[in-house]
Amino acid sequence: MGNIVVIIIAAFVALIIGYILRFTYAKLSAKSIEQTSERIIKEAKLIAETKSKEVLLEAKLIVDKERKEFEQEMKEKRRSIQNMENRLNQREENLDRKTDTIDRREKDLMIKEKNFSLKEQSLSMKFLEIDKIKEEQKKVLEKISEITRDEAKKILISEMEEEAKQDAAVVLQKLEQETRESADKKSKEILSVAIQRVAADHTVDITTSTVQIPNDEIKGRVIGREGRNIRAFEHVTGVDLIVDDTPETITISAFDGVRRQIAKIALERLIADGRIHPARIEEVVGRVKKEINQHIKEIGEQAAIDAGIPGLNFEVIKLLGKLKYRTSYGQNQLQHTLEVVWLAGSIAGELGLDVMFCKKAALLHDIGKAVDHEVEGTHHQISADIAKKCGESAKMVNAILSHHEGFETPMSPEAFIIGAADVISAARPGARRESVEHYLKRLEKLEKIAKDFKGVSMAYAIQAGREVRILVESEYVDDKQVQLLAHDIAKKVEQELEYPGQIKITVIREIRAQVLAK
Repeated sequence: MGNIVVIIIAAFVALIIGYILRFTYAKLSAKSIEQTSERIIKEAKLIAETKSKEVLLEAKLIVDKERKEFEQEMKEKRRSIQNMENRLNQREENLDRKTDTIDRREKDLMIKEKNFSLKEQSLSMKFLEIDKIKEEQKKVLEKISEITRDEAKKILISEMEEEAKQDAAVVLQKLEQETRESADKKSKEILSVAIQRVAADHTVDITTSTVQIPNDEIKGRVIGREGRNIRAFEHVTGVDLIVDDTPETITISAFDGVRRQIAKIALERLIADGRIHPARIEEVVGRVKKEINQHIKEIGEQAAIDAGIPGLNFEVIKLLGKLKYRTSYGQNQLQHTLEVVWLAGSIAGELGLDVMFCKKAALLHDIGKAVDHEVEGTHHQISADIAKKCGESAKMVNAILSHHEGFETPMSPEAFIIGAADVISAARPGARRESVEHYLKRLEKLEKIAKDFKGVSMAYAIQAGREVRILVESEYVDDKQVQLLAHDIAKKVEQELEYPGQIKITVIREIRAQVLAK
């Protein structure tokens, strides 16, 4: 028991001693920390004071530097201002001197103006006196010449007009000669290059097709009982079948080349098959129509490729294909169109103009001929309407409309090229066929146009209408008027006559003197 008490007392004493030691250590640690912090604060204050002194010193240096720079800048500005003031003072002095000079000149001008007005008044008086003298002289001249002033003016004006006409004829002849020589040379170069590049073969189409049959017995089967087969065939195809005495041949006649081609293929298939009756005719013709329509589309696409014009409207492509089966004066229209495309592109390239525009306009210029038997109007008007519906520009529509002279005035150089290329393609030898009746009427009209002019005694169309030679009466037409007469006849021919190529107008004037020696 005693030991336990001793242990408890010892533990208590030890606890108290430990607490006292801990408290003492804490007090010592706090005192050491306080001293350390005071020392750090003192050092920080010293550093701060040092830094602040350095910053102040640097600031003073910067301020001194800026002040010196500012003072230097102010000195320069003051010097510049002083120079400007000096220049302004000099200008003011110069202006003052100029003002004085101007004042002196104004005074001189006023004096001169007064003198001039006095002189002008005296001159006006003199002019009035001169006018009076002239009037008196005119009256005297009228009495002497026995003609009035107005009559003399008319005589003088008529003489001057006659002289002016003669001078104009000489100048016109010279200018036309020079222009013709230079234009002919340049145009021949351009056209020869264009034609050499095209150099295509040409064929002439007709409005009939023939179908060969193995024997004449087939003719009866084609006609059918009481002609029902031939009537059915003509009704479905829209063509005329000519079954005559020509051996082993049936002729198909139609102005529409597409219908004629459909009829030809269908008839050949019916003859080969042997079954010919109305129902079979309708079946075969319907199948051939689908094939021809597809073929027309392929022809149109190939034509666009050959022309080098991509992105054409589908309807335009179909119309191009139909031109394969359209002729004009015996000339295949698709071949003519492509020929115009190549010629127009070549000419435009030589002249440095828009080649693609010319090619496209040439491709569309006769497209109306594919439907001119279905739509009212001229082919160029129909072609222009189609181009307008396809969204083509006004320039393109004008080029199409004006490719024939006399319908619309060309608005661009490209339009002239389309017309020229069209004429070249149509006028070359062998391109077109012309009926004898139409040919004779053209020659008669050509001679009549020339004979209608005053002073023309005879006119002869020669060289198949490519030239007209005109004989004039020497007492009515002099040498100087010959050129004017030829020019006027050519203009009238251009306005009233349609013809391929060009016509040469030759006016001949001669004087014959006959004397009998007795």
